[in-house]
Amino acid sequence: MKHTPCTISLIALLLLASCGAKTTIDTSTVAKVELDRYMGTWYEIARFQHSFEKDLIGVTARYEVRDDGKIKVENAGWKNTFDGEYKIAEGVAKIPNPAETGKLKVSFFLFFYADYNILELDTVNYSYALVGSSGPDYLWILGRKPQMPANVYQKLVNHARDRGYDVSRLYKVPQPEF
Repeated sequence: MKHTPCTISLIALLLLASCGAKTTIDTSTVAKVELDRYMGTWYEIARFQHSFEKDLIGVTARYEVRDDGKIKVENAGWKNTFDGEYKIAEGVAKIPNPAETGKLKVSFFLFFYADYNILELDTVNYSYALVGSSGPDYLWILGRKPQMPANVYQKLVNHARDRGYDVSRLYKVPQPEF
């Protein structure tokens, strides 16, 4: 089959368009985070699934300001069931720009830092947060209690959708009943 320059150009254009297609998301963060109020334990209510959290349930994230001003991060959860192996990952977070307290960088391995953007936050009670990164593949809904009221959860899902996230990818994390 003979390909004309026009056919080859069209094929090249289609290939480039498919490779270059990128989901645009709104990664703007909350204007101000009072760090001392954000510290403590957060429960993972929902997340996008990733290998580093595969099969973990009852996941919590605990934050604590260190003496050097950085933030100690401890993520923990049970493997498969609440009777399963309890796994803990320790890391460190920092706020690169004090004028943008909703934009953090977090590392669980050496000096490799990833974006931790606080996209939505209950600025009155600090009872919920929507956290993402600089791309469309990482998203978490966090709460101060293991269960979140359905209306609050739906509000955060709607905010994530409005920002361009594919909310069909959200996995509701089983949490213990207290």
